Order: sequence, then structure tokens, then C-alpha cells
Amino acid sequence: MNPSLEYEQIRPFLGQILGLITVKTLVFYLKGIYSPVVRYTGLEFLSSVLQAVLYSSGVLISLAYFQRDAFLPRSVLIIDALLTLVLVIGVRLLIRSVFHRLNIYVSSVDREPRIVIYGAGIVGCQLARSLQNDPHYRLLAFVDDNPNLQQRVIQGIRVYSPSQLALLHQKRAFDWVVLAIPNLDKARKRQIIESLETLPIDIKTVPPLSKILSGEATINQIRSVDVSELLGREEILPHPELLGKNVTGKAVLVTGGGGSIGSELCRQIAFLKPKCLVIYELNEFSLYKIDLDLSENYTDLHKYAYLGNVLDRNHLARVIQQHQIETIYHTAAYKHVPLVEANPSQGVYTNVWGTLNVAQTAIKNSVSNLVLISTDKAVRPTNIMGASKRCAELVVQALAALPNSFTRCAIVRFGNVLDSSGSVVPRFREQIAQRKNITLTHRDIIRYFMSIPEAVRLVIQAGAMAQGGEVFLLDMGEPVRIYDLALQMIRLSGLELGQDIDIEITGLRPGEKLYEELLIDTDKARPTAHPKIFCAHEHFLAWDKLQTKLEQLLNYIQLNDRQGLVKSLQDLVPEYRPSQQIVSSLSSQK
Repeated sequence: MNPSLEYEQIRPFLGQILGLITVKTLVFYLKGIYSPVVRYTGLEFLSSVLQAVLYSSGVLISLAYFQRDAFLPRSVLIIDALLTLVLVIGVRLLIRSVFHRLNIYVSSVDREPRIVIYGAGIVGCQLARSLQNDPHYRLLAFVDDNPNLQQRVIQGIRVYSPSQLALLHQKRAFDWVVLAIPNLDKARKRQIIESLETLPIDIKTVPPLSKILSGEATINQIRSVDVSELLGREEILPHPELLGKNVTGKAVLVTGGGGSIGSELCRQIAFLKPKCLVIYELNEFSLYKIDLDLSENYTDLHKYAYLGNVLDRNHLARVIQQHQIETIYHTAAYKHVPLVEANPSQGVYTNVWGTLNVAQTAIKNSVSNLVLISTDKAVRPTNIMGASKRCAELVVQALAALPNSFTRCAIVRFGNVLDSSGSVVPRFREQIAQRKNITLTHRDIIRYFMSIPEAVRLVIQAGAMAQGGEVFLLDMGEPVRIYDLALQMIRLSGLELGQDIDIEITGLRPGEKLYEELLIDTDKARPTAHPKIFCAHEHFLAWDKLQTKLEQLLNYIQLNDRQGLVKSLQDLVPEYRPSQQIVSSLSSQK
């Protein structure tokens, strides 16, 4: 073969070949083909390559069609387009495969988390794509309940049935299962987690779908499953007309507005657009926090923050008069059972006379609505805190029954809320984080749980249904055995009971009950317009009789006479049965 002859044959086309290269280079540059990082090659890049090849080849074929002089045959241009497409994409995919294999090798050496994704839907596939491009993780498999997806291969990853997880773990020893079904209901999530608890793995999850869609979180922000996501029942949609009835366009006061319930009340009231929101709080830092929170998130809200004590009736009256308050939510109280047991005079004085001050001041100033936030510990109490809250209920009931009272007074009673200050969930979480033994008072103790936001929504709706003197009860769902809760939190943290951490039974504290109740007389509860709110008219003392008994109780408080105080509480609340530890303590004081 004669090289000079070959050169003579292609020399007429040299300029066209250079033009072809120039056109392709320019189009590839404009389409960003040279920009992407090779290891992150995805469908968007492949689409860009296809468009660039079509555009550049289309330009060249058009030139060939209109060119009168000798031009490269159109068949050559078509072959060139196909070769370009295959080579550009093929080389990229080959290099990406090398990077992927290298990442797997590095992961196996450094022991990065080996991951199984539970859920092969859209979210699961997006998470898989993110993990495959991250050298810090090694994705092993999908798991999905859908039989149509099982045994298929998606993005190079096989989909398994949940029943195959145990065998898969024996073969490939994965570290994490990531739940990639962000709109999963609590019941189904509990089922999945319970089925995984026998495996020595960490259970993770993706952020809620609402946060992903709003941009607050990204799909690859994997986090541990929090036990609060599993407790309680599925929340039903609130009734908008009940939410806004006593709040929207009205002047609203929240006492104890910096506490767990009070601060959430403030947030939800702010969202409902009141005329103004007045926050009344004893603790300076708590008041600062909620005031700052509202300032940052509700810029149009007219709010006023007051440092104040509900025992200061004159200050409370000035605040109510100044802002012409129409609705009051009274949450300020001492609620920690052991602390009130150890400080009975201050606990009872604040819980009972604080409520008396708020209620009488509201009635005197013609406030339209007053809602007392109570507790399930007020039902057949075995501790001073519960008895004091029942006394507070009696005060509201008695005042609501007075003739010519403009104020509609009501009581809302519910059980434990998740993540409130002093509750077991944050305490257990802290003990687990510090690898300390979990302290539990009794193996068989049970409690009801509800999220703070849901409890507050129900409180607002219950208050809107008040006619005067009712006790509203919130449906708390199914009770939870606290020992089982502790076990679940340990497993969700990837720890093993007896090896990494233990549960220490310390014994019931003074006044603590194994279980709580919401109703004194279970036959008196009746349904309301809301399926999760019930109503009862419970027995109470007329104001003249109650007033006499309160004066006796106040006398014992002022004398700091614990024994007299307890007896006076029993006179006011016949259902109050002090625990044996308290009775023994009182006997020793004789």
C-alpha cells in the first residue's frame, strides 16, 4: 500500500475533516460535555451527549447536502456519529465502573457502612444513585414488599424480598437498613422495624417527604430512626373551623408560654393568625427562646412577651386589660411528680392558686374563653402533683358554674407527650448516647404517648367546643410499656442489651403509678364533633364549699405543714390516695 497515494485520496477532504472536528468540539463545549466529573456520569449526561452528537452531525450533514464540491459522503458522517456516541459514552461508563470498583475495594478495606435500602420506589432509587456516587458508602441491595419488583435489577442493584433479609445478612453482612419510604405510616413502620430487630444492624431512614419537597432536607441526609416516630397513633386531620374559632383574629394569652406545651401552643396560635399573642412566662430563658423563635418564623405576628408569675394577680390583670384578651390557655404549672412531692407547699400553691388567679381574673375582665391544661395524673391521684391539678380542675369547674359568668371555662386532660421536658424519651436518649445504664422505675410501668404538636392541636380544638365546665379528654392511642420502649430505643441505636448497655430497675418513686387514667367515672365520657376528643361533666364542689376548703388548704401551705396539706388535699379530692411511701413519711413526722 502506497502512503502517498492514500494521502492524495484524502487531501481534498482535510479541510472538511478539520471543520468536522471544530464543529463537534464547539457543540460538545456548548452542551457541557467536558464539564461533568467522570465518576458521577448519569442519565442527564448521557442525554447531553446524544443531543450534542445529533446537533453536530445534523449541521455537517446539512452542509454536505448543500455543498457542490466534493464532500465527505453522508454515510461517513452517519458512521462517525454512531462511533462518537459509542466511544464517548462507552469510555465514560468504563471509567465510572473503574471508580465504582475502586470505591468498593476502599470500602471493604476501610469498612464503610454496607447498606441495604428498604423501598425500591422513586425515593429509594434516588437514594441509591446518591450512595453509588459516594465513596463513603457501599450499597449492596434493595428490599421491597412489592412482588413485581423482587428479583429484578434496578440501577445494577438486585431487589430482594423482606423474607430474604436474614439470609442476605448471613452472606453479605450489611450494617444498615435505610427505610426509603418517607410517607410510611407509623403502624407499618413499626412492623418493618420489629421484623428487623433480630438482626445486628442499625436502622436508618430518609427525611420526611414534606421536608424533601420543600427543600428543607435532601434525600441523602440519612439519619437514625427516632423512637418518637413509632409511638402514638396516626394523627387525623384537624377541623379547621375548630382550630380558628377561638384564635384567629383574637387576642390570645398563653401562661407558661415557654414550656413544652406552652411554646408549641404559641407556635400554632401564631400560624392561625391571631390579632395578637401574649406570652406570659416565669422563666427568662424559656421566654427568650420562644420569643426569638416566633420573631424568626412569624414576622407579621403581633406578639408581646411578659416575664410574670401567675401568682401575681395584679400584674396578670394589667396584662389582660392592656391587650383586651379574649382567649386564655393556662399551661403554667409545676408538673414534675418527685419535685412537687419534695416541695409540696410551693407545688400546690402554684398549681391551685395560680389557676384560681388566672380564672378569677379572666372572669372579672370578661375574657371569652379559658382553657386549663390538665393531666391524666389528676385522675385518682397517688401524688401531690396530681392532687393539686385535680384541685385546679375543681376551681375551674366551680367558677364556670357561677351565674352570670361571661367566660366559657373548660379543662383539657391528656397523658404524656413525647419529648416534653422531664419525660422518659429524652432521658433514655441521653443515657444511651452516654452509654449509661437506662434507669427505669418498674418493669411493668405503662404510659400513653402523643406528639406535642398533635396534643396542642387537639387542645385548641377542644377549647373551641366548650360551653362551660366540661372536662375534655384526648384519645391517647394505645398504652406503651416503658420497658419495651427502652428495649426498642437500645436496638434502634445499634446496641445490644447486656453487652453494650443494661436496664436498671430503681423502684417506683413516691406517688408514681404503674398506669394512668383519663377519666374518674369511665361511664360519663361522650363523643364530640371530633373523633379523638371526648367530653365529660365530672363531679365538683360548689364555689362556696370549695372556697372554705381552699382557705384551710392555704393555711397549711403558709404553715408549711406537709401532713395537714396532704389531709386537706384528701378532703378536697377524695380519690387521692397517697402512696405508702408518703404515708410512712407522714407517720414519722408525728
